[in-house]
Order: sequence, then structure tokens, then C-alpha cells
Amino acid sequence: MNLQINGHHIEITPAIRDYMQSKLVPVVRHFDKVLGIDVILSVEKIKQKVSITLRVPGKDIHLEEDKEDLYAAIDSACDKLDRQVQKYKEKLTDHRAGGGEK
Repeated sequence: MNLQINGHHIEITPAIRDYMQSKLVPVVRHFDKVLGIDVILSVEKIKQKVSITLRVPGKDIHLEEDKEDLYAAIDSACDKLDRQVQKYKEKLTDHRAGGGEK
């Protein structure tokens, strides 16, 4: 997994980096063909914003989440990303299996 974490108006500490990596492990476990993950953490007044772009073959999955607490924003964003990856994987397997209803 190629993980790149950037910060806008925030310093990326080793604790934040480790926390982000630990939250992304289940996402990679659900879909093993992840090409790369770009994460941008930023601060806008009192809002902590997390922007994640996940690159998989054939698609880029992008989402943004903002909360007052950075760790809550990371949790929420990773949960959303996990659901989107599962939905994408299900869509791929349905199309490969022959598709439609009879």
C-alpha cells in the first residue's frame, strides 16, 4: 500500500501517521488491489478536515470529512471509505459473475 499523508496548516506527527495507517488497514484488507492512498489533513478555523483519495484499478474513490476533532474526522472518513470500497468490490464481483436479474 502506497500511503501518502500531507498536512495543510497542520504538522503530521508520528502519532497521527500511525493512527491513520491503523485505520486504513481494514480498507486494504477488504480490497487487496489498492494502488495508492493520498490523505490530506487540514485545519479550517475550528474544523479539522480529512480528504482521502483511494486509487484502485479502474477508479479513484474520493471523500472528505470534517469534524471539530481530528481523530473523529479520521474515524468517520475511514468508515465511509470502507463502506465505499466494499460497495465497489461488490459491484465488480456482480459484473464479473454475469450480471443482471432474470
